[in-house]
This record gives sequence, structure tokens and C-alpha cells, in this order.
Amino acid sequence: MNIFAKLLEGVVTASASETHALANELAAALPPDTTLALHGDLGVGKTTFVQGLARGLGIFEKVTSPTFTIFNLHRGAGRILIHLDAYRLENANQIDALMLDDFLVSPWCLAVEWPEKIAAWIPATALHLDLGITSNEKHTIRLRA
Repeated sequence: MNIFAKLLEGVVTASASETHALANELAAALPPDTTLALHGDLGVGKTTFVQGLARGLGIFEKVTSPTFTIFNLHRGAGRILIHLDAYRLENANQIDALMLDDFLVSPWCLAVEWPEKIAAWIPATALHLDLGITSNEKHTIRLRA
């Protein structure tokens, strides 16, 4: 079963390393110039997922949440990863002020936490992933159809 089929069914991970491995596998299958919209409440593992994605894109520097900087830019061997935390944005118009488009140099992957804050700006081609946490502290990741 390929990674997209797995994610459509939903995957449960029991550790950060399992989440990293899943995101790493997804990174290898992503087409160039992809936007990932990461939906989920605080603490469900969105940044942990992006850390695994970064490793899969050949990025080995420290990846942290860009809550205060709004976005972080990471350059890998073959792709740029832009990690955007839209939590503090009021609307999609604020994206223009960030000049984010200037950093979308092909091939890129844009991972957006809190995409609902800037829903009008998220491209129709984006892959939407729902992240959650179960009552027994396991994490769930599901690709929206």
C-alpha cells in the first residue's frame, strides 16, 4: 500500500519517531511544489510531523515551530521547505506582507500549521492532513479525500 492510501485510511503513531518515519515516507512521494495543510489542535504533533518531513527532504538542521517568526525556511539537498505557522495571522491578506511567494522557489514544499486561519490563500491543490490525539496519547494522521 502506498503512503497516500495509508494516509487516506488513517495512521496511528505511538511515538515521535513513528510520526517522523511516516512523514519521511510522505516526503519521498510528494511532487514538486506541494502545499500541505496541517489541521489539528495544539499539541497533536504538527511540528513533529514537519520535523519528519524535513528529514525526508534531506534537511538535517533543527526544525522548530515558527510560532513567533511566522515561518521558517529550510534548504534541503533537493527541495526548499517552508514551515508556516498561521496561528497569529488574522487573515490571508497578511501573507502578502510576509513576501512568502518570494521564497517559493521550485522545487518547494510548504507545510502550513493552522491553515484555517488563511483558508482563502491555501491553493486548491493542497494536501490536507488532519492530525489528532487519542485518549491513550497516540497520534492520528489522516489525509482528507
